[in-house]
Amino acid sequence: MLRTRPMIVASLALATLLGGAPAAVALDAPASATAETSTTWAVAPASAEGPDGRVSFRHTIDPGGSVEEFIAVTNFSAAAAPFAIYASDGVVTEAGNFDLLPSGETPVDSGTWVSIGEVEGATPRDGGGIVIDVPAGATTLVPLRVDVPDEATPGDHPAGVVAELARGDDESVQVASRVGVRLHLRVAGDVVASVVPGSITTSYSPSWNPFAPGTLTVDYVISNEGNVRLGATTTTQAAGLFGIGGASAAGEQREILPRQQTAASATVAVWPVFFAWGEVAAVPTIVGEDAVQASLAAAATPFTVWTIPWSQLALLAVAAVIIVLIVRARARSEARVQARIAAAVSAAAAQPNDAGLVDEPASARAVPERTV
Repeated sequence: MLRTRPMIVASLALATLLGGAPAAVALDAPASATAETSTTWAVAPASAEGPDGRVSFRHTIDPGGSVEEFIAVTNFSAAAAPFAIYASDGVVTEAGNFDLLPSGETPVDSGTWVSIGEVEGATPRDGGGIVIDVPAGATTLVPLRVDVPDEATPGDHPAGVVAELARGDDESVQVASRVGVRLHLRVAGDVVASVVPGSITTSYSPSWNPFAPGTLTVDYVISNEGNVRLGATTTTQAAGLFGIGGASAAGEQREILPRQQTAASATVAVWPVFFAWGEVAAVPTIVGEDAVQASLAAAATPFTVWTIPWSQLALLAVAAVIIVLIVRARARSEARVQARIAAAVSAAAAQPNDAGLVDEPASARAVPERTV
C-alpha cells in the first residue's frame, strides 16, 4: 500500500487500513516538487512521552463525549521543514484504499470533531489546523482532541490526521504530499450491518462459436446502508429459461465505509436462450479487528437480460438456405430426368413398325364397341 514518487520518502502510520500490520502509506504525492525532494518524515500515534507503538487510533465514544490524544511528527531530513497539521473525513478510493478528503475540501463529518491543540511556535492554517516547523532529525508532539456532538449518530465515523509538507507561495505544485494517521471513531449505540447491491446494468456478448456460451457482463454498486464499516462477498448468478445454462461468479469488496458505496463488475458465461434471469447477492463481512455485534444478513437484487442467440440463428439460417438449395436442385434434376424419359418415349412411338406403319400411342387407338 505504499505509494511513492521519485526522490520522495514519506513513511506513514496510517495503520491497519484493513486491520493488518503497520503500513507506510502516502495519502497523496506531488506531481512536481523541488523543495521536498530530500524531505523525509513520519507521523505516528503517541502519548505525552512520545510514539507509543500504535498504528492507528481506535475509540468508541458516547454522543457528547470526548477523548484526547497525541501524534508524533518526525522529520528525518537534514534540514528543518514546515508541516501543516489538520484533520479530515475518511473515504475509500476507487482502488479500495483508505484516504482523506483532498486538502482543499472541507470536512462535514468526523473530521470536524477533531481539534488540533497548541504547539509552541505554531501558526494557524487556513481551513483549520496548524503549521509547525520541525527541526532536522527531531520529533514534535502535537496534541489533538475529539469532541463528539450530542446529536452524532451511532456507528463508525472514519477520520484521519495528516502532516502535509507546507510550501511557499512561489512554489508551483499540482498535488499535496501528506502522510497521516487513521482515526477509527465509533459513536456508541445500536450497530447495523447491511450491504445492498444495486444500480445493476447488464450487457450480453454472444460467442461467434455457435457451440459455446456467450459472456454476460454485470456492473453494479455495493452500498453500505449500515452504520459500521464493512467488507462484502458477492455472488453474481444467471440462468436461462427453466434454469438452462446456469452459472455464477464470486467477488469481494474489502472495505466500504458507512453511507458510501463501491463499484464492481462480474462476468458470467451464459448460453443464449433468448432471455435470462439472475441476481447479485451480497453478504457483509467484518473488516480487520472490528467488533460488529449485529446480524450479517445477505441482500440480493434481481436482474433480467436478453440473450439472443445470433450465431445460432445465423447457423440455422445458413442451414435453411442450404436445405432449400438442395431441394430445388433435386427438383430441377428430377424434372430434367422426366423430360428425357418423355422425349425418349415420344421418339420410340414415332418409329415405323414391321408393317411400315407408325404406331399410335395407346391412348389414340379406337376401342371397338362390344355388343351384348
